[in-house]
Amino acid sequence: MSSDTCAYDYYGEVMSTPLYLLLEKYPLSADYLANHRLNNIDKSKPLLSALTEADIDALEEFGLDAESLVLHFCKFLEAFTRSHTCDFGTIHSVTIIGGIDKSGAAENVSLTLHPGEIVSIVGPTGSGKSRLLEDIECMAQKDTPTMRQILINGVVPDDERRFETGGKLVAQLSQTMNFVMDLTVREFLEMHAKSRMVSNVEAVVERSFICANSLAGEKFTPDTKVTQLSGGQSRALMIADTALMSASPIILIDEIENAGIDRKEAIKLLSGNEKIILMSTHDPLLALRADKRIVIKNGGISKILVTSDEERESLEEIEKVDRVLLNLRNSLRRGDVITKDSVCGIKED
Repeated sequence: MSSDTCAYDYYGEVMSTPLYLLLEKYPLSADYLANHRLNNIDKSKPLLSALTEADIDALEEFGLDAESLVLHFCKFLEAFTRSHTCDFGTIHSVTIIGGIDKSGAAENVSLTLHPGEIVSIVGPTGSGKSRLLEDIECMAQKDTPTMRQILINGVVPDDERRFETGGKLVAQLSQTMNFVMDLTVREFLEMHAKSRMVSNVEAVVERSFICANSLAGEKFTPDTKVTQLSGGQSRALMIADTALMSASPIILIDEIENAGIDRKEAIKLLSGNEKIILMSTHDPLLALRADKRIVIKNGGISKILVTSDEERESLEEIEKVDRVLLNLRNSLRRGDVITKDSVCGIKED
């Protein structure tokens, strides 16, 4: 189907609907109007009627007249709605079919994951944990160094799905977050909400900000520049953004424990929407919270283990140790002097 044909799917709606209702349904439309110097037209009328009062010279600057701008606007809605509503269909499963390790030995594994599952990826530094995440992100088809293959709902994904740059099937949170735009936190969240056609932008932005601050060790304000955020604050912001705004059904996380955030709450937040979550980690608390864990050795999948009841029971003891370490870290941050006696005297909160 051609883009012109798709655009006509919106033509009747645009011709008959008052602009203020279109702006509520498609928030990014406000940016379109502003870019074409039309943000001050009468929004109580449909677009074509409102254009009768527009500056004709401004339209001619863009090589458009009233009729052609309406069609151009319809194409805009078609492009951004298709790219950002993330209509993947229902994701029933993701399957990882083994390839080879660094020595060329076959992995001989096939692992199928379903929505709601959390999988940890463990192994020594440099063993290939991040490479597995990268294979899943690009939906590898035996075309990466590992020769692995990724199936979606049991079939090979087509090229359009693999290389879609808009609404992506996979959201990845890497170890480092580098912002290049000099936006405030509020502006950054608003931009993402609008680009994803989120309804009720203000409420979603506020909720995302509150969630990000609940994860971060050091609090920040909505007016803080994203370029001023620490590594942990940046990671907290992107986790909240991904959990509350992204429709991507698969989330990949690379060593969340290095971010200086409340990792337990982060995983709880991310796993609340029936997504498939894979996370590389060295943290036993996170590894044992997963349903399964993939053990990586020499670049290959060495084992796939299901978390046992006994391992889950051990989490209570691990959390006690973790709380003691957290209190010790907080003592250091306060500037306390750490002695042998003080370490022995640290209690759980």
